[in-house]
Amino acid sequence: MKKYLDLRASSSANSFSANAIGSDPATEDVEGVIVGAPHVVTPLYHSGVPLSRASGQDVRKITTAEVEHLEADGALTVCRIFQSFSYAARLFFHRADLVYYVTLHQDSAVWRVLAMGELESAEAAFRHFAQQATHLSEEEMRRTQLEAQNDQLVRLIEQAQAQAERLRTDLDSHATQAQLVAQRQQHTRREIAQLEAQRVAAQAQLNRLRRQIQQLDLAGNERFPRQPTRQVRTAVSD
Repeated sequence: MKKYLDLRASSSANSFSANAIGSDPATEDVEGVIVGAPHVVTPLYHSGVPLSRASGQDVRKITTAEVEHLEADGALTVCRIFQSFSYAARLFFHRADLVYYVTLHQDSAVWRVLAMGELESAEAAFRHFAQQATHLSEEEMRRTQLEAQNDQLVRLIEQAQAQAERLRTDLDSHATQAQLVAQRQQHTRREIAQLEAQRVAAQAQLNRLRRQIQQLDLAGNERFPRQPTRQVRTAVSD
């Protein structure tokens, strides 16, 4: 993430001249100061921003250790901060000497330092270093984006796998239940067939027993002779 803290009004100047003493030996030859002569600091990459020229009296030779010492003593006022991942640009103001310090940081360590006495040049230098920080952090930005995309893909894959597992479990459960239902239906049909056979057999047995009972009743009645029917007359008195 990039954060830009603006603690004072921005100037419209687009360039600067300064003395640059950094920890990168490869840039010392282009960042050295020629006292009394105009000087242009070579950017870390071509930014397309023109750098203005100032008199040699506006430039003072310093080291990164000096800025770190002043910052540790609390002698510097932070005017602007630009942060882009591991890189940062800062604009300091030293009240005692009326000097502006512009620094480029890598992992909180001072990498390059520019010192000048004009706010216009300092603001231009700060914008330039902010562009350097942005450019240098492009790979980190891309890496962060790819990490986030990969993390998202991992989460989506995990979600898809979980959903697929749930669907497989549901299908397996459905198949198991369907098999159990089929087995139950088959078992029930067998029981129905057996019960129906038992019912038919029992009904047939009952019918036979009823016929036997009827036959026995008839046979029992034949053992006894029939009694003559007596007619009883009832006298009716007058």
